[in-house]
Amino acid sequence: MSLQEQFGKDVLITGWGHSPFGKLADETLESLIVKVATDAISTAGLEPGQIDEIYVGHFNSGMVPLAFPSSLALQVSPELANVPATRVENACASGSAAFQQGTKSLLAGTAGTVLVIGAEKMTHAGADVVGAGLLGADYEMAGRPSTTGFTGLFAEVAQHYAKRYDAEGKLGDVLGSIAAKNHRNGVDNPYAQLRKDLGEEFCRTVSDKNPVVADPLRRTDCSPVSDGAAAVVLSTAPTGGATAPVRLAGFGHANDFFPADRRDPTAFEATRVSWQRALAMAGVGLEDLDLAEVHDCFTIAELLMYEAMGLTEAGQGARALEEGWVYKDGKLPVNVSGGLKSKGHPVGATGVSQHVLAAMQLTGTAGAMQLANPRRAAVQNMGGVGIANYVSVLEAV
Repeated sequence: MSLQEQFGKDVLITGWGHSPFGKLADETLESLIVKVATDAISTAGLEPGQIDEIYVGHFNSGMVPLAFPSSLALQVSPELANVPATRVENACASGSAAFQQGTKSLLAGTAGTVLVIGAEKMTHAGADVVGAGLLGADYEMAGRPSTTGFTGLFAEVAQHYAKRYDAEGKLGDVLGSIAAKNHRNGVDNPYAQLRKDLGEEFCRTVSDKNPVVADPLRRTDCSPVSDGAAAVVLSTAPTGGATAPVRLAGFGHANDFFPADRRDPTAFEATRVSWQRALAMAGVGLEDLDLAEVHDCFTIAELLMYEAMGLTEAGQGARALEEGWVYKDGKLPVNVSGGLKSKGHPVGATGVSQHVLAAMQLTGTAGAMQLANPRRAAVQNMGGVGIANYVSVLEAV
C-alpha cells in the first residue's frame, strides 16, 4: 500500500532550488535561504502568495549567532507575510525532519502547498566552534573537549566493526573504495564542494595529503565542513511547474536511544527500522529502487547503510562494492551525486538536498549525473551516530 492509497492523497515535489555547496564567503544564511526558496517557488510554477506553510531545517548549534531563522524565508516576497513558518532541528537530519513535517501538514489537510528549506552556514566559524557544535548531537561528548570531534565517534564505530567483522584487515581499503566512488561521482555534480576524482589508491593510502584524522578514518573518509541550502515545494496536486512532479511513495522515521551503551555500534538498528517503514509504506522492496542517496557523513556510515537497508547481511557490506552493486552502472547506484563525502555537508541542508538530487534524477534533469531512466529512488538522512533516521521513497509520475 502506497502513501497515496493509505492517506487518500498525493504528496508531490513540484519545484526545487539548490545552491552550490562549499565555502561561500559572500553568502549569508539569509541570502542562501532566499535564493533557494525563490528558485523552488518559481520552478513549481507558483507565486509566493500560494505558499500555505514553511518549514526550515537548520541545525546551527552555535555556529551562527542567529538561532531563530524561520521567518527568513519571508524575505522572498511581501506576499509571504503572515505565512506560518517553523524551524525544525534534528541534528544532521534536520533537512529531512523538515521535509517530513511538511509532508504531515499536507496529509493533515492543514496546508495544500508547503515550502521546505534546509540551510546551514558553517565555514566562517572556527574548527573548534564547528566541532563543539556538532558534538552537541552526542549524548556522551556534548560540552566536552575533543581533538577529533564527530570523526572520533565514527572512528569508534569503525573500530568496533573491524573487531567484529574484519579478520583480514581489509576495512581501510573498503572505506577507501567508498570514498573514491563518491569523489568520482561528485565530478559530475555542479553543486558539489569537492569535484575531483582522487582515485582508489589515494583514498586507501595514508599520506601527507591524506592523513589519519581519527584511526582508522583518513581525511578522505570524512565529509567536509560546508555552507549551502536547498529547498522543495510540496503540493497535493501538480502545479504546472518547470518539470513533471515527483511523488512521495512512502516515508519512515525512527529514533534510537541516545546513550551509547544502549546501542549496538555496528547495527544502526533505528536506521534499519526507518528503511523498513519507508519501503513498507511505499509497497516496494530494494529490488524496486533505481538509486539511493544515503548519509555518508563518513565512509563507515555508507558501509553500514548497505547493511541497514538490507542490501547485504551484517558484516558483508563490502560485497556491495566487490560485486559492483552500488556503482553508477550497478543494480542500486548509491550516492550518484557524490554524497556528503564529495557534495559537502551543510548540516541542515543535507536532507533537502538529497531529495532535490533524487527528484532531478527522476525527472531526467540531472545533467551529467543522469542515470538511464530511473523511476524510483530512496533518500536516507541521519542525525547523530544512527540516532535520528529518516527515509523517503520517491517515484517518477
